[in-house]
Amino acid sequence: MNAEQLYEKLLAKLRELKQVSSFELVGLAMGGAWIAERLAKDLALPHYGVINVAFHRDDYAEKGMTALRTARTMTTNLPFDVNGANVMLIDDVLLTGRTVRAALNELFDFGRPAQVELMVLADRGNRELPVSANFAAEIISVPDHQILALEKDAAGKFSFVIEERE
Repeated sequence: MNAEQLYEKLLAKLRELKQVSSFELVGLAMGGAWIAERLAKDLALPHYGVINVAFHRDDYAEKGMTALRTARTMTTNLPFDVNGANVMLIDDVLLTGRTVRAALNELFDFGRPAQVELMVLADRGNRELPVSANFAAEIISVPDHQILALEKDAAGKFSFVIEERE
């Protein structure tokens, strides 16, 4: 799976959507925020938002300091009025749905959007919650004991790496 090709699919879909409707682009920290930043640039959008789900995760106690470090490096920033907005949530990999649930909790702390849609580069299936993406660039099968992680190089190009779950 080529993350750059999947990014191009997301970009093409958003270009299509931009012709018929307006939306606020919001990336989930970390990978989704990287994608949203690049999408905003490529779509010539005036801004994009970032949601950090660290404090809304149901496994916060389990993640401990890892969650706290993430919270410090990329805080929630929504440079638009959430009330009544059409929000396009962007994430890198959709698996259980728990991160999306946490993102919705964080988003609703800032107001009540008119609509929230979800777009992801990769959908791995295996949901624990009833969450699905409105658009997934690709459905990918990765063994349960592995993590599909998005990386960004110095030039801003994306790639996936497969890591063993701890």
